Amino acid sequence: MIKKKYVKSRQVVKVTFELQASELPETIDVEAVHLVGDFNEWDVKATPMGYSAKKKAYSVTLELLPEQEYAFRYLVNGLIWCNDWDADAYVASGFGEDNCLVVTPAG
Repeated sequence: MIKKKYVKSRQVVKVTFELQASELPETIDVEAVHLVGDFNEWDVKATPMGYSAKKKAYSVTLELLPEQEYAFRYLVNGLIWCNDWDADAYVASGFGEDNCLVVTPAG
C-alpha cells in the first residue's frame, strides 16, 4: 500500500510505502526489507523498512518532491526483489523485470 500526503509548509509529499508480510514468499525467513529506488540512487542499504507486528507489515515514510515519478522496488534479505501491487504504474527495469512507479501529486 502507498499513502501520499502533501505537506504545504515544506512543499513536499510524504509518501508511506507499506509491504504486507503476507505478500512475501512464505518459504523465506525475513531478516530485513529495504526500499530501493530513484529517491536513494538505488542504494540497497539506504532505506530500511521497519516492521509493525500490529499491522504485520514493513513500512517507511519518505519526503519526496511533488509532481515527480519515482521508480522503486522492495529488497528482502538483500536477495529477493518484490514489487508493490498498489504502485501507480510499472516500467521495464532493463533487467528483465518491471520496476514500480510512484507518482507524487502537485501541491
